[in-house]
Amino acid sequence: MASALIVKNGYVFDPLNEINGEIKDVFIKDGKIVAGLSDAEMKDAKVVDATGKTVMPGGVDSHTHIAGSKVNSGRLMRPEDHYKYNKAKTDITHSGSGETTKTVYLEGYEYAQMGYTTAFEAAVPPMKARHTHEEMRSIPMLDMGGYLVLGNNWFMMRYLKEGDMEKAAAYIAWMMKAHKTYGIKCVNPAGVENWGWGENISSLDEANIHFEVTPREMIKGLCELNEELGIPMPMHLHANNLGHPGCYETTLESLAIPSKIKAKQDIGVDWAETKIDPSRDKSVYLTHMQFNAFAGTSWRDFESGVKPLADYINKNEHVVIDSGSVPFGEATCMTGDGPSIHDVAVLTGGKWSNCDVDLECGSGVCPFTYLKSNPVHSVQWAMGLECLLLIDNPWQAIMTTDSPNGGPFTKYPLIMTWLMSESFREQTFNECHKWANDRSELGGVDREMSLYDLAILTRANPAKTIGMVHRKGSLGVGADGDVTVYDIDPTKLDVNNHEDLIRKFGSVAYTIKDGEIAVKDGEVVSIPTQRTFYSDISVDDAAEKDMLADVKEWFKYYSIGFNHYPTPDKYLTNPTAVTVNTRHMYR
Repeated sequence: MASALIVKNGYVFDPLNEINGEIKDVFIKDGKIVAGLSDAEMKDAKVVDATGKTVMPGGVDSHTHIAGSKVNSGRLMRPEDHYKYNKAKTDITHSGSGETTKTVYLEGYEYAQMGYTTAFEAAVPPMKARHTHEEMRSIPMLDMGGYLVLGNNWFMMRYLKEGDMEKAAAYIAWMMKAHKTYGIKCVNPAGVENWGWGENISSLDEANIHFEVTPREMIKGLCELNEELGIPMPMHLHANNLGHPGCYETTLESLAIPSKIKAKQDIGVDWAETKIDPSRDKSVYLTHMQFNAFAGTSWRDFESGVKPLADYINKNEHVVIDSGSVPFGEATCMTGDGPSIHDVAVLTGGKWSNCDVDLECGSGVCPFTYLKSNPVHSVQWAMGLECLLLIDNPWQAIMTTDSPNGGPFTKYPLIMTWLMSESFREQTFNECHKWANDRSELGGVDREMSLYDLAILTRANPAKTIGMVHRKGSLGVGADGDVTVYDIDPTKLDVNNHEDLIRKFGSVAYTIKDGEIAVKDGEVVSIPTQRTFYSDISVDDAAEKDMLADVKEWFKYYSIGFNHYPTPDKYLTNPTAVTVNTRHMYR
């Protein structure tokens, strides 16, 4: 690592510090952003000339699937995804393959080549945490974390049904520490448990089999516990009925459940300097909104339901979403929502895998190809952009493809260009099925996002949403020295030159990680060290002891022994704990 580095004379876009294209220098010392350097440090500092270029904080992907057993299942079932897409080794990089289910090394390199320095795995089944961390440890260059899947966990369902919130809180705290995970993920709450008996759940007030708990009770309980414990990010929700025509109505109902719950993020960190309050103010984070926004009653009358969801979000500040956009082409659908993937597999008639994870959750994997000629796929393309363009406040939206469900993360440059260019959207309308225009609102949208807006969607807001502004998403003093330099001169920006924009978003001039130049002119030139974040939540020792007695009693139903359940530190690279619940609500 260079001891000091200056990114000099670039157009800086740093929304958390309300810097919108000002020409500034960015100073980094010992891996951190600093206000300036001494004369001696300036003399020895490495200088990156960013004259005529766009400078942003390193990109943050708050929802992606790049590690764990479901990703590995996708790799195994898709050899065609690998022999068609491969990259040769260089003097410092490994070879790699896979367009949608990439090998671990390639995941790190290709994120960095787009200017991303941080990515969070969005679904970690507790029993699969060791595997997930082993893969994350092998992904180079990226700082990472993972969200623990709890929406169908036997212990959570039992405690919430019994109303034993103290044991439920102790369980979440212990599980986060045991599995070195960061936030709560809730997938098809109470419904995945039914899938174990070949059933699903169709309404928020339908009780599931055996536990007799409803999705409404699970969403409310997990959101309340999330805030009582002060977890860094809001409860991360994948709603019921996802992927079925008409599911937007279930999503609307689900978002209203935590509307009265106030965000109470409580983390013991030294915040980086920002002009905007760095703490989160949302109580629910809806994931891949596009897949939760299907309208119509069947595939025959399928249409976008994004507008009513966006209208609700525009009036309610407790919600933040990521888009789950669809850029067309190859994808691999993978989710903890097994029944949803089963329905996709019935539609495609192709390969499919299904998995049950002991007492905890399930998953499904299915290859998929989004075609411009397909009417439903074309509407989904429009919907993914609507999710970002119809929500007025960019601080309530995050750009993703739910990689690789809507498409691989390497297609982010396409989405960024569609968001900035109405003419590029019109060009694509002319190339795809007419349903895209007829059954969505996108054709009537003339909004073109700015570089400042994109910096919010891809850096500042993902970091703020998941509680990482103390290190990520800004160029404020104290933040990690993660910087992206795009070869884009804002004073000469031509949003009608689509190919040029796509190329420049996809192959950055520089990616700097912890003050070290990792990518130059689109090529990986060094491999900075990564780290893994997790939540270390404080609760009362006696409550934890009582809860663990329950866990050990039911562990007879697990297929592994209790001593092999937690994830030791050795499975992580640079394990970095975030202290949570400093108020000790349950202490």
